[in-house]
Amino acid sequence: MVDLDYSKELTEDEAALYDRQIRLWGLESQKRLRAASVLLAGLNGYHAEVAKNIILAGVKSVTFLDHRSVTDLDACNQFFIPSTEVGKNRAEASVQRAESLNSMVNVIADPANIDDKSEEYFKDFDVVCVSECTADQMKRVNTICRKYNKKFFAGDVFGTFGYTFADLVNHEFAEDVVQNKKIKVLDGVDAGKEKFEKITVTIKSFEKFVPFEKILDVKKLPKDTEIYYLMLILLNFREKHQRDPLPSDRSLNALRDEAKKVIEKYSLGEKLDHLLNGDLYAQISPVCAIVGGVMGQEIIKTVSQKERPHNNLFVFNPDTLCGQVLRLS
Repeated sequence: MVDLDYSKELTEDEAALYDRQIRLWGLESQKRLRAASVLLAGLNGYHAEVAKNIILAGVKSVTFLDHRSVTDLDACNQFFIPSTEVGKNRAEASVQRAESLNSMVNVIADPANIDDKSEEYFKDFDVVCVSECTADQMKRVNTICRKYNKKFFAGDVFGTFGYTFADLVNHEFAEDVVQNKKIKVLDGVDAGKEKFEKITVTIKSFEKFVPFEKILDVKKLPKDTEIYYLMLILLNFREKHQRDPLPSDRSLNALRDEAKKVIEKYSLGEKLDHLLNGDLYAQISPVCAIVGGVMGQEIIKTVSQKERPHNNLFVFNPDTLCGQVLRLS
């Protein structure tokens, strides 16, 4: 579980601001959120959506880690960044608008490269969430998080496709479950008879997770989940080219060249053709909102220890516009 000190009571201002949330998931869950420090690495449009959700929920602090400069594309899909900030550091350019969402959350910008961060850096956070990282970078950070029992998340949006991944190691949580209870009728025409009524009880549950590297070569998938292979293709492309596919790559068939290896390895034939013909370039804001919203909710569930988290991969299918949760490896 997330080891947080949430013994301190909420102030009157906090209780008033988070009143609706406290009614939804309880005071203890809100206190856990108020004690949590979150790292978001890669301040793209997708992570802006994640940041919005967890800042409004009332975590203790959010650190933006990104060494990249703001581009014209960022100004289109990353709503924290004003169009006048092109050329400036992306993390620093995101702080002012993020802070305006909730004055009780400390928002910090770190303009460094994630590759330059030592193991000690990640110990200061309860939750680490990365985007725009290569598979090797994700495996490294995930390994560090496991070493120090930190919750690790990863996710990305490529055009109309997106995914989230969670490694919570060993996670305990409370879950509301509806059960049938037998009761005896005390009065009326049915007095003395027994009947069943539905009641909601809170039970403690436990989930065990696997590291990111375990889902990169899955031998057997649930039916109709070929979308998983699209994620592998896009991650392989990023690893090889050290960037994501650009619109100009469409005519060069650069993505299809990378796809051939995965298609041949897993004997997929033409199963991915319709997906590869879709829009997998840049980040599309509505998809960022959907996938980023899912990730934000998963972080909130994890920190608050309320409700069952996704274990372990969520994929958003651009064909069906539906999401699936796959428990892999």
